[in-house]
Amino acid sequence: MEIKILKNILSVNDQVAGKNQMLLKQHKIFTMNIMASPGAGKTSTVLQTIKALKGIKVGVIEGDISSTIDAETVASAGVPVVQINTGGECHLDANMIQNALVNLPLEEIDVLMIENVGNLVCPAGFELGESLKVLIASVPEGDDKPYKYPGMFTAVDVIILNKIDLLPYVKFNPEAFNKAVKGINSKAEIFPISCTTGEGVYDWAKWLKKQIKKQ
Repeated sequence: MEIKILKNILSVNDQVAGKNQMLLKQHKIFTMNIMASPGAGKTSTVLQTIKALKGIKVGVIEGDISSTIDAETVASAGVPVVQINTGGECHLDANMIQNALVNLPLEEIDVLMIENVGNLVCPAGFELGESLKVLIASVPEGDDKPYKYPGMFTAVDVIILNKIDLLPYVKFNPEAFNKAVKGINSKAEIFPISCTTGEGVYDWAKWLKKQIKKQ
């Protein structure tokens, strides 16, 4: 019975996600669903990406269980942002995004970044209407994360490995991490970056601009 209920929930969610995608395509908006565990650096990566996409108009949807801290941080960069507080839910769903889109100036946005709730399980199962699924992992989390959360690593198109400036100080094997990722998701693009030093951000942004132009 629980399985049937879950299927029904996901089916309804997918229908709304399809409507979101149609709306976003009508406005020619490239949309990213950005997922990560708490502390991996989602907001920092969003801010660095905004800077690197100079000349491209960006909007942001911030998802958190509570608080508006991240939204306030993004807003200080002069970017239109909408905060979604899930009130305990461990992920964003398509209905939440649909409601948020009403409060964004879609005609003034080229790229929409959706910062999902910090979680490596639930967000992977809910389509939002995005063009690209992005996972941010970080060096301090360890190189075995792909084995521990295969569902998330399988679902995404891009994996950003953040905090590479900490490699000299943390036990982390980049080769082992890349091998683990490719063993689970051979098509995933991997971009090592540091939001602290800016290393790797240019390569990530350069690739992203190509994807935006394709849409």
